[in-house]
Amino acid sequence: MQCFCRRVSCYSLHFNQWFMLVTSNSGFISDNVGGKTEKDNHEGVNSLLSEELEKLANGNSKIPGTLDEYRKLVVPIIEEYFSTGDVELAASELKCLGSDQFHHYFVKKLISMAMDRHDKEKEMASILLSSLYADLLSSYRISEGFMMLLESTEDLTVDIPDATDVLAVFIARAIVDEILPPVFLTRARALLPEFSKGIQVLQVVEKSYLSAPHHAELVERKWGGSTHSTVEEAKSKIKNILREYIENEDIDEAFRCIRELSLPFFHHEVVKRALTFGIENVSSQPSILKLLKEAAASCLISPNQISKGFSRLAEGVDDLSLDIPSAKVLFDKLVSTAISEGWLDASFGKSAAPDEEIQSTSVVKVKRFKEECGHIIHEYFLSDDVPELIRSLEELSAPEFNPIFLKKLVTLAMDRKSREKEMASVLLSSLRLELFSTDDIIEGFVMLLQSAEDTALDIVDAPSELALFLARAVIDEVLIPLNLDEISIKLRPNSSGSQTVQMARALLSARHSGERILRCWGGGTGWAVEDTKDKITKLLEEYNTGGDLGEACRCIRDLGMPFFNHEVVKKALVMAMEKQNDTSILVLLQECFGEGLITINQMTKGFARVKEGLDDLILDIPNAQEKFGEYVELATERGWLLPTFASVP
Repeated sequence: MQCFCRRVSCYSLHFNQWFMLVTSNSGFISDNVGGKTEKDNHEGVNSLLSEELEKLANGNSKIPGTLDEYRKLVVPIIEEYFSTGDVELAASELKCLGSDQFHHYFVKKLISMAMDRHDKEKEMASILLSSLYADLLSSYRISEGFMMLLESTEDLTVDIPDATDVLAVFIARAIVDEILPPVFLTRARALLPEFSKGIQVLQVVEKSYLSAPHHAELVERKWGGSTHSTVEEAKSKIKNILREYIENEDIDEAFRCIRELSLPFFHHEVVKRALTFGIENVSSQPSILKLLKEAAASCLISPNQISKGFSRLAEGVDDLSLDIPSAKVLFDKLVSTAISEGWLDASFGKSAAPDEEIQSTSVVKVKRFKEECGHIIHEYFLSDDVPELIRSLEELSAPEFNPIFLKKLVTLAMDRKSREKEMASVLLSSLRLELFSTDDIIEGFVMLLQSAEDTALDIVDAPSELALFLARAVIDEVLIPLNLDEISIKLRPNSSGSQTVQMARALLSARHSGERILRCWGGGTGWAVEDTKDKITKLLEEYNTGGDLGEACRCIRDLGMPFFNHEVVKKALVMAMEKQNDTSILVLLQECFGEGLITINQMTKGFARVKEGLDDLILDIPNAQEKFGEYVELATERGWLLPTFASVP
């Protein structure tokens, strides 16, 4: 009703103008034209007014059921806010919409609209986000909104040339205002494609803003301020209000000052700061508790803001304990008093327990996973059975711990002989295609390199061994060379891990590096890539000539490089196009797939590589596009390809 009343009030202010417009357009004011009497005219106007008010009421009370409906309703709220600067009105109207599940879109739309306007609107947008944080906008929704902006940076740049820098300022400002956690940068980087504009935004945030001296002040003043108080100024005012209250204990004056802040959605800062003063100065606790209790009783500070203030301090109590060892004990007493006096929800005291329980459960789960994967790796070193290891790893159902598995695998291999090191590299190639993402591999190597100094205490040549594993991963196409830069960024400069990455780069840049790195542990199954390609070409030509299916499968198996079987698929398809001998080649692929010799992942990757090179193939084979289409249709019918193949560009 509050939203509707505001609208009606605003509407009634302009009633005379509206009345003149309606009557002049409707022909009501006339000298009895058409036989209408003055009474009829008034009745017509009243009826029309009633209809308009009813539409207004119904329209404003509508709860958007879809994102499209939400979009249409949220834009006018933002436009009105930019015109009036009324935070309370914007919050009230957003609350009336409901639809919390769409609030991430509000964040995206607010910022994208502000980005295309003046500094004043940009500052207003940041102020509004900080004000709505806690009551209406959760940290999750704000993070989701910023993630959507990062994903659409390319589109924003079309209309806003400096979108990269402007969005970087918004993200830095949100972190400084404590509505976006710093860890957002790491999470976002893991989700964005390499070399995207979103990644560029994150780099600007870190290098140009958050790492600069006095970065908080720099970011706060980036848009030159506005008629509104910045968050830092609001925090400063709150501190002064509370200090003055502690000195004179004039609760009415304190309440008046809090009201004059006109930031009801930022009252959680009042609670947090008051509790902090109570912990820092124990003698002030009775006054602080009295202030908060009466503020809650008089509804000056809402229950939600009270709870949010306690929650924010709970998150930072460990840091506070560094200066005040008894901070946690004192905070627990404040919580207990607030709950017993009835102005803090009793569920708050219980909320910490589940968090600790979850954390404890997570630690136990990681420990159990490490034990299980240790057994799996030891068994693999004995049996050399890659499919069995993959099956065992799938049964653990813990893909979030894939980096931990990689670290465990390489660490155990480094402490063994060359055979196990070779097996570990071969396994990584298989896992990259079957289970692990590039991010899993990168994170696993980062974990290894971060603990390289500790590992060197037990394994003297650990740095050189790690460098070989990294270089081998690049040669085996588990990683690409640019991934080394990504890994290096996450390591401390001049650390043992950083030096190891440099060693890997040096190995890769050496002459005949491919063959040397593949043979780095004294042979094993490692051949130079070119040698392997030659062997594949010869076995396919021999099969195409003699047609011995069993012999061809045996030769593929003897290659001992299941992670490189996509090359078999690629060369087989190209040969089928060149020789115009489809049948025998397709029979070979069917046999390899049926035996499990070539997995669906390898088959899909092989088809994808042919698809990427079709433009070049057409120069030599004019009907290559047509033939490839036939092969894809057949492969799809027989289940050789993953469903995602259709989306491969």
